Amino acid sequence: MPFCTNCGTAVGDRVAFCQNCGRPQPVTAVPPAADPLNGISGETASTLCYIPWVGWIVSLVVLSTNRFRADGLVRFHAFQGMYLAVAWMIVDIALEPSLRISGISRSIVPLLKLGIVGTWIFMLIRTNAKQLVRLPVIGEMAERSVNEQGNGWKT
Repeated sequence: MPFCTNCGTAVGDRVAFCQNCGRPQPVTAVPPAADPLNGISGETASTLCYIPWVGWIVSLVVLSTNRFRADGLVRFHAFQGMYLAVAWMIVDIALEPSLRISGISRSIVPLLKLGIVGTWIFMLIRTNAKQLVRLPVIGEMAERSVNEQGNGWKT
């Protein structure tokens, strides 16, 4: 615990003034926070964006940090993984209840969900093998999203 430079009273770590004599205290600089993605490579971050059901969280973290702001390929995978999770939510939250009313839900919705899970697994394997796969429609949307941010990246 530091002490006051004037009267010697114990003061807190980041106290600007002494509580006893009121004199200003030297403030120690707080080191900047470490980047949580500092040890993660672009390939690993890209692969983690396709983890079924939770990859969208990784995608949001990748898109919101400065670590991969200039890496168009990693951002492409983050957008594509996030849009794949959105496709799952559309099937699960919007399509399933509406098809359940008509009675078609028993055959179509499980096939759509199986297709999306299969696509997640396929993308995990391909991205881990450093192979670029641009999914139909979703890949085009992801590429457009990356290009709109000014990275000028093309698949």
